[in-house]
Amino acid sequence: MINVVSSSRYKINRKEIKNQTTDFLEKAGYHEQYLLNIVFVGRNKMKSVSQKYKKEPVALPVLAFPYNEINNQDEKFLGEIILCYPQVILLAAERNKKVDDMILKLIQHGINNLLNN
Repeated sequence: MINVVSSSRYKINRKEIKNQTTDFLEKAGYHEQYLLNIVFVGRNKMKSVSQKYKKEPVALPVLAFPYNEINNQDEKFLGEIILCYPQVILLAAERNKKVDDMILKLIQHGINNLLNN
């Protein structure tokens, strides 16, 4: 199961994110029952999280936190991917990409970090 958490002010396509993330995990050979949280935050929240966990006082575009726990439904909790929506928009503009494509690329980056831990 994939949970997408976001403020209503961020224009994201939850269904597409879930579908593309599921496809990416399956192509990566991950077929277990899993739980993954994808959270969209603002610049200040990301700066705070980055400072606390990475000791970097900047708003990074993406952070991934692996948990690797099993819950009572035998689902593996892969972890959490946190995306800074304003940074995603800036990164997409810099690289001349669509925002939706950049979101998916950063989620894939986060998943790779989760699976390689």
